[in-house]
Amino acid sequence: MTVRRFAPVVVLAALCGCSPPPSVSAFAGTAPEFDPVRFFTGHAVSWGVVENRGGAPTERVRTDCVGEPDGPDGLHMVQRLTFSDGKTQTRDWHMRRTGPHRYEGTANDMVGTAVGEAAGPAFHWRWILVSSADNPLLNVTLDQWMYLMPGGAMVNRTTVSKLGVILREVTEQFERKS
Repeated sequence: MTVRRFAPVVVLAALCGCSPPPSVSAFAGTAPEFDPVRFFTGHAVSWGVVENRGGAPTERVRTDCVGEPDGPDGLHMVQRLTFSDGKTQTRDWHMRRTGPHRYEGTANDMVGTAVGEAAGPAFHWRWILVSSADNPLLNVTLDQWMYLMPGGAMVNRTTVSKLGVILREVTEQFERKS
């Protein structure tokens, strides 16, 4: 048999395995309503785990976030990340509400602007993380889904990918301290 005979089958199988990306609109009208600018204004902390492509935990991460209002619809937040191997990182965020349930953000280690949308308890946005300042080919895409829980905690699920291939995933729980 030739490769040509299998090509349509491979393409069809790949297309059948694809599904449309989830939408925050599925959460519209449900409570509690999540506003990321409001949630991150003040002090919040998180604990999480980083998993490799196979789902095996590879490290833990803890964050300490301090956010201050920046204009009527904005937020300036400094996020300090501490990894289980002792490495630390500081991410300096600027986020603003651009319309009903729409947000934009920038950070010191980001390429371009993150664009996000909230509905009900869910918030979703994607952005590009600078993995190496010397080599832009190493930049990765972060796809973040945040879910506000009824008690006020927030669960964040981040998929880190390159060219559509998932490299690792991060699951965190955030709690507001003030």
